Amino acid sequence: MTTELPKCPETPPLLVGPLRIEFDHSVTFEGIRAQNSAVQPGGSWRPTNCIAQQKVAIIIPFRDRESHLKQWLHFLHPILQRQQLDYRVYIINQYGETTFNRAKLMNVGFTWALKQYDFDCFVFSDVDIVPMDDRNLFKCYNQPRHLSVSLDKFGFRLPYSRIFGGVSAMTKEQVTKINGYPNNYWGWGGEDDDVSNRLSIRGMSISRPDSIIGRCRMIKHGKESNNPGNPKRFDYIAHTGETIDRDGLNSLHYQLLSVEDHPLYTNVTVNIGTP
Repeated sequence: MTTELPKCPETPPLLVGPLRIEFDHSVTFEGIRAQNSAVQPGGSWRPTNCIAQQKVAIIIPFRDRESHLKQWLHFLHPILQRQQLDYRVYIINQYGETTFNRAKLMNVGFTWALKQYDFDCFVFSDVDIVPMDDRNLFKCYNQPRHLSVSLDKFGFRLPYSRIFGGVSAMTKEQVTKINGYPNNYWGWGGEDDDVSNRLSIRGMSISRPDSIIGRCRMIKHGKESNNPGNPKRFDYIAHTGETIDRDGLNSLHYQLLSVEDHPLYTNVTVNIGTP
């Protein structure tokens, strides 16, 4: 006779709280793998002694940031396991040298992850942001959740009240309700404010952990020539109400080039076109 596993507790018992986050660039994929031997190919893990509260897809828009990815995987895999999540890490890799489109890659990650597993929560994370407290749970709530609340880059203060960038979590229903991310934000900036507008338009509000639990560190890096500031972003943000129903998940087009299960993550390489 098989015994039904209990549900994991709402508050994971192995959390340690504040973490010392120092970026050691001698970290290797092999070393991370050795320290996370229970992680399955494709970067998935689930607790064996209880049923996770949520099934979480971690979506990371990506291009040419291998050194940052190593740091992120080094810190996050142990954190996510202590949080007792049933999770998988998706690196959504933009092919080519055309202007970066972070938001479109988020949409690709959302739609592709749902083809693989019945995820009910999606954490959209930049690859260069690491939480400094494992009580900052990478899971979904009744309202969309902004997780990177107090970033060292901004002096551990919230830059403005409606910010939703960096690391954020939404349920499948919340993402669908806002038609996902906009696809037309090429280059740096604006797409998160558009999503913040979408949430407001659809009657949702942003929830957050407090400023201590929500502390995060950002890995320093220079500007990238193929991710310039988007000059149209302010105009686009001003017209979210007109574009929410026609620009998003329902207008997403991309070419899937490859899907590879690496030991610590799933790599999805896509051609998302040009501006």
